[in-house]
Amino acid sequence: MTPLVMFNFIVGGLFSVCFLYQVVFFLVGFFRGEVKVPPATRKHRYAFFIAAHNEESVIANLVHSIQDQDYPSELIDIFVVADACTDDTARVAREAGAIVYERNDLARKGKSWVMDYGFDRILNEYPGKYEAFIIFDADNLLSKNYVSVMNDVFDQGYLAITSYRNSKNFGSSWISAGYATWFLREARFLNNARMLCGTSCAVSGSGYLVSAKIIEGMHGWDFHTLTEDIQFSTFCAIHGVRIGYAPAEFFDEQPVTLAASWKQRMRWTKGFYQVFFTYGAHLVKSIAFFRRFAAYDLLMTIAPGMLLTLISVLVNVTFIIVGSLSHGFLATEAELSMCFGSMVMTLVSMYATFFVLGLLTTVIERSHIHCPSKLRIVTNLFTFPLFMFTYIPITVAALFLKVDWVPTPHDVSVTLDEVMEGAR
Repeated sequence: MTPLVMFNFIVGGLFSVCFLYQVVFFLVGFFRGEVKVPPATRKHRYAFFIAAHNEESVIANLVHSIQDQDYPSELIDIFVVADACTDDTARVAREAGAIVYERNDLARKGKSWVMDYGFDRILNEYPGKYEAFIIFDADNLLSKNYVSVMNDVFDQGYLAITSYRNSKNFGSSWISAGYATWFLREARFLNNARMLCGTSCAVSGSGYLVSAKIIEGMHGWDFHTLTEDIQFSTFCAIHGVRIGYAPAEFFDEQPVTLAASWKQRMRWTKGFYQVFFTYGAHLVKSIAFFRRFAAYDLLMTIAPGMLLTLISVLVNVTFIIVGSLSHGFLATEAELSMCFGSMVMTLVSMYATFFVLGLLTTVIERSHIHCPSKLRIVTNLFTFPLFMFTYIPITVAALFLKVDWVPTPHDVSVTLDEVMEGAR
């Protein structure tokens, strides 16, 4: 066996061993269905927290969808922090019924600093009033039973809970459809399966709850990487704080163009690197000394798996080019053919894996896909793997380039009823 063949064998084996547990999660999510939670014994008091930067076109719809919950309105308050806005976000949010704080700190930009500022003010102005905070982005919309379902899980004693992230613009482009498919898969076959298996989940972006006990302990928010959500999830995994999952559905707006998606996912990937290099050793210790599976799960989540794939492809491409130029000195024709075949098989197997994931997710979660175009749903099965392939250059670029927090603009101003009717 040549060194290159051995290298490819080791890389393939490493991937199989590391991510085999996700196959188990998929089977659990497939055969056991959606997690069932006992009804809550009482209704808890919540504060919704929304960080908003120039969101006047969408903020009112979110506030109204919170007000329209089938949950006692006297147990819900809505806080919006209008962060360095140059539009009428603050005014529109106030008129919609939210409590609004205005922040203009241009030195500390980013959602995490907005959360730190907002939580600190709420704790000072409303001490002890809320039992938990529910974090949302301004472009989100909530299903009418969202709080009721979250309350059922919170009543079980969880200090943090994530929920079912859906998309309100699946049909806008192949990019938005790719995002939507990934988040549907994440909800049903990762977090839902984690909950069924009794391990910890991970919060992602928005639509998650954090107990006031945690916020009060920090007196704000102490997670300030580019992906404060994954940083928080990793912190919980290391310290044995189990994050729960609630099948409470909300809708998120996805980027439509590759350029906008590239900027957003560059930030995510850079944030994953920040968390990996900051907490990687702590996760390993938590796995080795405390046998915490959640720590292993988060390590695999933040580990740059796509980077390893790219390295494998580059090694094979380099061997083919150098071997061809050496006219048999470094590699025989048979070895070059084997190398080329190995590289092709790697890419084909990746495409096939993502295709199957997209297909099964689409079939099983079809009732959650609100798209007016059946053609878009079908073509997405073939473009979803390509969407995932775009992570390969993003993974490399984020490793070397400086990435700053840049807000993603939102302009899909639709109501919940319009989303459910497949308006986008």
